[in-house]
Amino acid sequence: MLLFARPDRSAFRICGKRPVREFLFRTIPGKSTDLPLEGSHRGLVQWFRKPPCRKAPRVRISPPPPMLKHDFKISLRALLRDKKLAAVVKKHGPLDLTRYHSKQRGIFHALLRSIVYQQISGKAAASILSRVEALYPKGKPTPKLVLKTPSGKLRTAGLSAQKVAYVKDLAKKFLDGTVDERLFPDMTSAEIIEHLVQVKGIGVWTAHMLLIFTLYRPDILPVGDLGIRKGFQLVYGLRVLPDAKKMEMLARPWRSHATAASWYLWRVADEGNKNRPKK
Repeated sequence: MLLFARPDRSAFRICGKRPVREFLFRTIPGKSTDLPLEGSHRGLVQWFRKPPCRKAPRVRISPPPPMLKHDFKISLRALLRDKKLAAVVKKHGPLDLTRYHSKQRGIFHALLRSIVYQQISGKAAASILSRVEALYPKGKPTPKLVLKTPSGKLRTAGLSAQKVAYVKDLAKKFLDGTVDERLFPDMTSAEIIEHLVQVKGIGVWTAHMLLIFTLYRPDILPVGDLGIRKGFQLVYGLRVLPDAKKMEMLARPWRSHATAASWYLWRVADEGNKNRPKK
């Protein structure tokens, strides 16, 4: 089959990002490729249009769903039925889960913040976090930008070598899909915890903080948190700090509303620390 082509001057089309001239092809079926287009063969010419350029289908990656705040009014009504907690709820008023996390921007930022805050005072952690955020446009670290940031810059901002390794691993696992926040709405709290602890430096406590202050899951009781244990001790008049089993037993009447209860237990613990006589 012999192919000849000429441009169709009336037609231009867009293929990718540049205009491409379309061509019309003419063929002589069954003839050799060296056959000239002359004489009697001219009547055998057939014209057809070249198939249009087909772009590869664009893969659409859906953005993570917005973080919806849970309506805690039902939780408050449940806590008011507990005589011990009712007085605490009335004293401290409606809970506010954004009180200490008002500037966080999404799940990656919340986890980065938790890593920065590990094992140091809140004041020092806030200072380091502000310097880390200042390394990025609009103060918003993203997994891609964090992974590209030289470790020396993060160390200069105040992160220890261990925490630099943690935030790098966090960024890497967000980028390779090990941690996929788009799956969180369809996952149980236990599944999210299992999902997150794959990251270096993130344990159950950090996952609990994310579930409470970022995902607003209503049933989270961080029994490993010292403030929660102290709150239980003060609210229920216990002689010693309770263990997980004791706390779960006391929480049975309002267990499905444990996030709201945790907020009030922290308030009680904070109050107890302020009232503690200085040595």
